Amino acid sequence: MTSDLPARMLRLLSLLQTRREWSGTELADRLGVTGRTVRRDIDRLRELGYPVEGTTGHAGGYRLASGTAMPPLLLDDDEATATAVALRTAAGHLTGMEETALRALAKLEQVLPARLRTQVAALQQTTAAIDWESRGPRIDPGLLATLATACRDHETVTFDYITRGATTAAPRRVEPHHLVSSGGAWYLLAHDTGKDDWRIYRLDRITHPAPTRHHFTPRTVPGDDPAAYVATKIATAPARYRAVATVHAPAETVRRRTGALPDRVKPLDENSCTVDCSGNYLPGIAQTLAALDADYTLDADPQVTAYLRRTAERLHRSATGQGHTSET
Repeated sequence: MTSDLPARMLRLLSLLQTRREWSGTELADRLGVTGRTVRRDIDRLRELGYPVEGTTGHAGGYRLASGTAMPPLLLDDDEATATAVALRTAAGHLTGMEETALRALAKLEQVLPARLRTQVAALQQTTAAIDWESRGPRIDPGLLATLATACRDHETVTFDYITRGATTAAPRRVEPHHLVSSGGAWYLLAHDTGKDDWRIYRLDRITHPAPTRHHFTPRTVPGDDPAAYVATKIATAPARYRAVATVHAPAETVRRRTGALPDRVKPLDENSCTVDCSGNYLPGIAQTLAALDADYTLDADPQVTAYLRRTAERLHRSATGQGHTSET
């Protein structure tokens, strides 16, 4: 029997956090106490602010529900280490949430045991990431949380949205299904109730999100793969500069070399394919073409070919030691 009250309370809380629901008998057996003691301990947890709900059924039981405030959590060593590393990663790479992640990390590190603090410090000091491109658009953590909750609870939301090229926002009412991140940007996959069709929305173009308290029955995403659907929409979206390369290399090889979205690489035969390198950023198009590492022919807008020609001339001068010369 666990006679130490604080230890028993912590053990009870830990059990409630590891499973959605426990029967009173199971908790009593795990703690080595009577059912009456379990009920008293549950009341003590409620007094401390933990929203423990009683469940009905043959034997009845308990579960830890969501409340109006965030109570303390109990994490084991591995969970605490993983959480600290994840927060540190988010602080460095999740655009728009750096400050929030750092505040949470500071709170966690303050209470970490010395042995875990040493492990986390070692991981942070010996790991690094390379950012090849500039940071993506900044996202309000509150917006991300609001939409994530609406997706989880199947709750219709309204918001204002600025489409690409527009100067003013237009109202939207949607059934949110999934949040997808790609290329430093966040996207909401939702069913637009006004257009009666699936749409994707960039979160950096969304303002004034408002849950409606109207719940909907989730729909099946086309293809039953949210990430693949969003990737297809991104790949087929209009771009400022057109550039399509016919490459003398297998499609799978090109995908691995460039990291291009699958819908942008089309096989022609076993040894050749086309790659849609179109985009809004000329250096990005040049990087994709350079990553092909194979012979290709290019069908592109004049702006693209002019940029590639200037870049090639600059590289040639550097390679031949001609140094800097003025361009006309």
